[in-house]
Amino acid sequence: MENNNSYPVTLRIDYPDHELNKLTTFFRPFVAIPIAIILCLVSGPSNSITVSGGGILFFATVLTLLFQHKYPRWWFDWNLSLVKFSARVGTYLCLLRDEYPSIEEEQAVHIDIQYPDAAKLSQGMPLIKWFLAIPHYIVLSFLWTAAIFCIIIAWFAILFTGKYPRGLFNFIVGVFRWHLRAASYAFLLVTDEYPPFSLN
Repeated sequence: MENNNSYPVTLRIDYPDHELNKLTTFFRPFVAIPIAIILCLVSGPSNSITVSGGGILFFATVLTLLFQHKYPRWWFDWNLSLVKFSARVGTYLCLLRDEYPSIEEEQAVHIDIQYPDAAKLSQGMPLIKWFLAIPHYIVLSFLWTAAIFCIIIAWFAILFTGKYPRGLFNFIVGVFRWHLRAASYAFLLVTDEYPPFSLN
C-alpha cells in the first residue's frame, strides 16, 4: 500500500517477505512487556498527551503557537522521536514485524513528518484542531475495531503458515497511517492541512 505523498505526514512499514517467528508470535503479548513498560515511562502518566513529565508536548505547543507563533525545534524532535518509538512498539504488538522494537533505530517503520514553518501556521487553529479531527476519530474507532479482528486472524495465519497475509498487513498499516495523520494534525500541530479520509 503506497503513501499519499502530498500530505506532509507519511508512514510506511516494510512487509516481512520472510517467514515470521512462530514462537515469539505466539507469546507476543508477554514478550512485548519490557518495551511496553519503557514506552509507558517515557510517554508520561496519560500515555499520550500531557502537560509535563513526558508524552507529546501538546499544551505547551498550543500556547507557543498562539502567543509567540513559534514551534521550537527540540519540541518537534521530541514529539517525532516519541511518535516513531510508539509506532515501532505498535508494529511489534500488531505482529507486523519480528524485530524487537529499538529505542533509537528506525528499523522497518519509516515515518516522515515535515518540520512546520510556524509563520505559515494559523495562530488560532491549534485551539480547534482537536475538535475538527473528531470525524476522523469516529471513523478510526471502527477501523481499529476491524484491525483488532485482522490481527487475531493474522496471529493464526502466522502460527500455521509463518506469513502475515498481505491484505491484512496493508489494511493495518493503512489504519496506522490514518491515525498518524489525524494525530499529527490535531495534537502534533505540524500542519493546517486537513488529513485525508484514506488508508493510502
